[in-house]
Amino acid sequence: MAPAAAADNYSHCYGGGSDDDDQAQTVCVMDASGRLGSALVHTLLLRGYAVHAAVQKLGKSQQSLEGSWGNHKKLRVFQTDLFDYQTIMEALKGCTALFYSFEPPSDHPNYDELMADVEVMAAHNALEACAQTPTVHKVVFTSSATAVLWKEDRSSSSLLINESSWSNINLCRKFKLWHALSKTLAEKTAWALAMDRDINMVTVNGGLLLSSDLTIANPYLKGAAEMYDDGVLVTVDLKHVVDAHVCVFEDVSSFGRYLCFNHVVNSHDEVSKLARVLLSPSGQFSLPPPGMVEKGVQQRISNKKLHEHMVGFGLIEDKPTKSP
Repeated sequence: MAPAAAADNYSHCYGGGSDDDDQAQTVCVMDASGRLGSALVHTLLLRGYAVHAAVQKLGKSQQSLEGSWGNHKKLRVFQTDLFDYQTIMEALKGCTALFYSFEPPSDHPNYDELMADVEVMAAHNALEACAQTPTVHKVVFTSSATAVLWKEDRSSSSLLINESSWSNINLCRKFKLWHALSKTLAEKTAWALAMDRDINMVTVNGGLLLSSDLTIANPYLKGAAEMYDDGVLVTVDLKHVVDAHVCVFEDVSSFGRYLCFNHVVNSHDEVSKLARVLLSPSGQFSLPPPGMVEKGVQQRISNKKLHEHMVGFGLIEDKPTKSP
């Protein structure tokens, strides 16, 4: 949950909402109970938008969301079912846009070989609901850098990874990269439906989201040593990824996919910093080979497309992506 003080940092960034209740544009955030979703809700309210916050379960989620913003008059909380697009349509009613990010359901919280089916169905239902809601004009779909960076031929890693790249499905299955598999299949499903139904959609393919409670158990980190070796181990701060979502939503020229990260882990110091964040007393972090860590690796992934948009919006300075 983004604290109120931190969310104030977002409020100067964009233009698009309104303080007038009658003029406020209504947008939907689903799932609003996750760290990204709740921060997006907070930011959009500060921007003057009316927000429909869609969560999988009410109760504590509703109390937490509403309590964080003092029962904000422009906030409505809806309970949705990932497997029932009718409930999603209820949350979308009257909205001009959907910010979609997947949160694993409480009865299936871990990424395994079955999660891909769950995430694909959820993505399909969300896009189907948008197709049947005439007021929805844009979808900002949260995907992951893991849907981009896992190539079958790692010997070709000298080639720069960008938004045109897709993770190889067979490779993900072979090495049990369930997070990458789920994100890749869900995003491909969303794009297929968006193109078939003429839905205006952009995706934000974020790196590993940094947080104080991040651990090595995070499914994004399966294959971290190989990501480092290939120069594609990237992370992102919460504020940066929230800014990116609102930027590509409000920028009418945005299109396609956007790799989103503001740190590249490609040196010994950066690996050590990340390991300190991840390691619990009993944890084990699969570090790259010592020789590789000492010499570092060349960055082989580009966020140039998003970087140019965010520079144009005055959100970031025009300088290279920094290490953590």
